[in-house]
Amino acid sequence: MAPTSSKDRKAVADVGAWLFNVTTSVGIIMVNKKLMDHYGFSFATTLTGLHFGMTTLMTLVLRFLGFIQPTHLPFVDLAKFALCANFSIVGMNVSLMWNSVGFYQIAKLSMIPVSCLLEVLFDKIRYSRDTKLSIVVVLLGVGICTVSDVSVNTKGFVAAAIAVWSTALQQYYVHFLQKKYALGSFDLLGHTAPVQAGSLILCGPIIDYWLTGLRVDLFQFSFPSLVSFFIILSCSIAVGTNLSQFICIGRFTAVSFQVLGHMKTVLVLVLGFFLFGRQGLNLQVVLGMLMAVVGMVWYGNASSKPGGKEKRAYVLPIKVSKNSVSSEDDEELVSNKT
Repeated sequence: MAPTSSKDRKAVADVGAWLFNVTTSVGIIMVNKKLMDHYGFSFATTLTGLHFGMTTLMTLVLRFLGFIQPTHLPFVDLAKFALCANFSIVGMNVSLMWNSVGFYQIAKLSMIPVSCLLEVLFDKIRYSRDTKLSIVVVLLGVGICTVSDVSVNTKGFVAAAIAVWSTALQQYYVHFLQKKYALGSFDLLGHTAPVQAGSLILCGPIIDYWLTGLRVDLFQFSFPSLVSFFIILSCSIAVGTNLSQFICIGRFTAVSFQVLGHMKTVLVLVLGFFLFGRQGLNLQVVLGMLMAVVGMVWYGNASSKPGGKEKRAYVLPIKVSKNSVSSEDDEELVSNKT
């Protein structure tokens, strides 16, 4: 049955946007894992630059076809977004290199509280008790699934902090810029993708050499080959991943995007078990998955209720002057004095 009301149509569109993001995000993780683990292409920052290069080509085609209209985004806002986005990418790679997997996962989980803090400070959002508890359940569930061998050092902690805050700010900026300048997902991507592509392609090989000690220009490329096929496939899926992220954050918020995004963690664990023969799908991981899914369903229900997640309204006090008092009030005041 086709949706009849605007509310039903919005719900269908929201589910479609979320499924689009989950599908492309899980797909690109699987492809990149194959590319890096099996073919030794460990240049993550350079690969991300290629992702945005392909995304830039897509936006140029869409602009030529008329799907992207000329819009304005001030350079200062564009520079802030690109800086946060690039720090997020590099910070995550450095955090993974300098920290244990357990602390890396804890740092990723902390993005939800940080995103909540940004919404409370900048958007004056208020969360109900059920919404807060549902977020805690999601964090506990994903933590049980993924966190192990936790160890931390000073430089790893600094890298994780930079990664978490820059990622949260980047995701907040997506929602903020779309609302402030009335930009669609294609429009905002058309502004940001070329800047990120240029900066990451230029700086990526240097950062990757610093992280891995390997030079991307010395990698044995050949075309056609399975390596080139997976690189092209990764870049193609990344177009959908980048676009779906902007669509989802534009439709929801950064916090909702983070909460629902942990469904990707659950799917990656399941697919990793079946595709790569992992032995880590034990009772603890399964219970953590179930807890995370329950928390996500609870969050969706709690945040959609009245008062579950809403912007606080401030009522300014009304000053009453002496001249505004009515004659009846004057008489009452006189009688009170007598």
